[in-house]
Amino acid sequence: MLALGKKDGSLAKALAKVHAKVAWTGSAGPFAPAAQALNADQLDIATGSITSGITSLAQTPGFKFFAATAPDPVGEGILAKEGSGIDSVKDLIGKKVAVNQGGTGEYLLLKALAEEGIPVGKVKRVYLRPDQTAAVFNAGKVDAWAVWATYSVAELGTGKARFIADGQAIGSDNYSLTAVRTGFAQKHPEVVKALYAYLHDGSVQEKKDPAAYLNVNTGAGPQALNGEAKRIQVEFTGKGGTVEPITDADIERFKDVARFYAEQKVTPTEVDIAAHLIDIEKLS
Repeated sequence: MLALGKKDGSLAKALAKVHAKVAWTGSAGPFAPAAQALNADQLDIATGSITSGITSLAQTPGFKFFAATAPDPVGEGILAKEGSGIDSVKDLIGKKVAVNQGGTGEYLLLKALAEEGIPVGKVKRVYLRPDQTAAVFNAGKVDAWAVWATYSVAELGTGKARFIADGQAIGSDNYSLTAVRTGFAQKHPEVVKALYAYLHDGSVQEKKDPAAYLNVNTGAGPQALNGEAKRIQVEFTGKGGTVEPITDADIERFKDVARFYAEQKVTPTEVDIAAHLIDIEKLS
């Protein structure tokens, strides 16, 4: 959605109405480095998962979350190779699973193990950056990969990998959140509200017509989605959520994730996620 907003200038036009300009910084990948940039006043807006958000909030946060997209039921999960003999979460016992530390991957694996009553020590977590994991996974140096749609679609599109459990099966509460630097929100609430409106409306349109938001910058090459991968991404987006205000029900699920992370010792204590949220409808 933001790629199209950059290309067609629609985001710049939307923010110009509140006398704001857009400066694109590129993707920081997982939320953790973006959180560091927010804390250092080098970035004003970023998106990421609640899981990475909680681990970042365990530090000294200089940001808050103001919008949420419901957990992806089909695009995230645990991948295994076809013919690997790994057909269920229980088959991961004694195996190596690639995860991004403290983020979506680690959460999905730990949640899946907890759902099956499998002690975490029975499975070896291999900490890797998501953008470096595909080569390791395809070389057979790890047995499975806990991952989200940004990376899973390409693997599923080859027909050589499949989910042994997706987000719905795992019972994932892994929301996607949009964060704003605290000082920026205090100084420019009208800009944050305009951005929220743009993201909400855009996500609704993207859900209705996912194909229009694919391959915005390139229709060919290794970065483009084509064939089966394109079909899968369209299906996933159509089943996904839209950008919405953070509700009381959402907050309870956020708290469940924070509690789970503390229990699993991903964070040293339970993070007070509610203290770092903005009610976009009351922002002024």
